[in-house]
Amino acid sequence: MRKLAVVAFGGNALLRSGQKGTYAEQLANVEQTCESLCNLLKRNYNIVIGHGNGPQVGNVMLQHEAGRAKGIEAMPMDFCVAETQGSIAYMIELGLRNVMARNDIQRDVVTLVTQVAVNQLDPMFQNPTKPVGPYYTKEQAEEFASQTGAVYKEDPKGNGWRKVVASPKPTRINNIKIVQQLATAGNIVVTVGGGGIPVVEESDYVRGVEAVIDKDLASALCAVQIGADEFYILTDVPKVYINFRKENEQALDVITVAQAKQYLAEGQFAEGSMAPKVRAAIMFVEHGGKECIITEAGQLGNPNCGTRIVR
Repeated sequence: MRKLAVVAFGGNALLRSGQKGTYAEQLANVEQTCESLCNLLKRNYNIVIGHGNGPQVGNVMLQHEAGRAKGIEAMPMDFCVAETQGSIAYMIELGLRNVMARNDIQRDVVTLVTQVAVNQLDPMFQNPTKPVGPYYTKEQAEEFASQTGAVYKEDPKGNGWRKVVASPKPTRINNIKIVQQLATAGNIVVTVGGGGIPVVEESDYVRGVEAVIDKDLASALCAVQIGADEFYILTDVPKVYINFRKENEQALDVITVAQAKQYLAEGQFAEGSMAPKVRAAIMFVEHGGKECIITEAGQLGNPNCGTRIVR
């Protein structure tokens, strides 16, 4: 039987440092990442792909902000996530189809615009911390807050004020059985883009919420619920490091969940960078996964690539 893997594309799969984020740049980056992904396809893996959407959602919100000046109401966060799920997945599909054609690989690629349920009582809703969208002056932020009820906080680097939203934990992925069926049948499935469209379910009613779900955590939940054998988190470094960028920097090859938790407690991994990825890896392995591999996309051809988190 084919192995089943979930692969979470990092931000650099779409946008590299110093780039403007044009369509041509993003498409070229995606195709390069998909070329690396072919190494798993050639090894006969079934694959589900998750991806980030931070810069893309920011650009969409900027577009909505420009429309505000013309009397066009800005769309809420859940709508923006849905919009970018579709546009990014379109680029991933293009990249994959082009790469597979060059490598004589016959697979269908399908995208599911995916809702992910969160708990409306999640404590993160009481303390939103995830900055999204453009920067504003203090006066603008206060005006928008009074008009919409949204929360704005000052950027620590002094760039201005930004809207902040909650980052709750994902509890359930809608249509996950369909994801599993499509993937185990040999289709490449793109799902939980940007962590999923955040929704809360109230008895017989579902509604979107202003929130951002961590894409690695959502991809880990997807991997658990479809019974994936392996979970890959792609980032911009080949391995996870302790004492990162210090004289005693050390790359990690294989670590246990217990070791990963210890390093997290020691503060070895930065929040907003490697820490969420390690937490997602721990979640996957603790809930039945065999191993999680954190690495750079270009390393996928190496069977021993990256840092492997095991039981």
